[in-house]
Amino acid sequence: MKQLRKDLEAVSKSLKSLTRKTEQIAKKVDKLEKAKAKATKKAPAKNKARARPTKRPAAKKATAETATGQVVNIIRRSKKGVDVPTLIDVTGFEDKKIRNIVYKAVKQGKIKRTDVGTYVERVMEPDRDL
Repeated sequence: MKQLRKDLEAVSKSLKSLTRKTEQIAKKVDKLEKAKAKATKKAPAKNKARARPTKRPAAKKATAETATGQVVNIIRRSKKGVDVPTLIDVTGFEDKKIRNIVYKAVKQGKIKRTDVGTYVERVMEPDRDL
């Protein structure tokens, strides 16, 4: 009987200790939840739709130049004209791709042929009154 009483007292003591530890953990969890609630209350202010506009303009994104743009720019920089082998060396594109780009650019009026295989920028002449 005495042994049973001692065992019950030991179990009771252990339960009290576990209860104290559980309460401490519950307090810590409450603090974390309050801190998280404060952080989430501030989050909507960061929404771009509600945020104040900044004084500095947004940085422009660098756009990759198209293959046609590259070829036309190379031709524009040349005064005497550029031939297809030179375009292949400068751009690194294949022969077929260069020829397709040149064909389309001539049709669009961006460049013109001066000689067989030589291309220059098409300069628009001002309208003359007759």
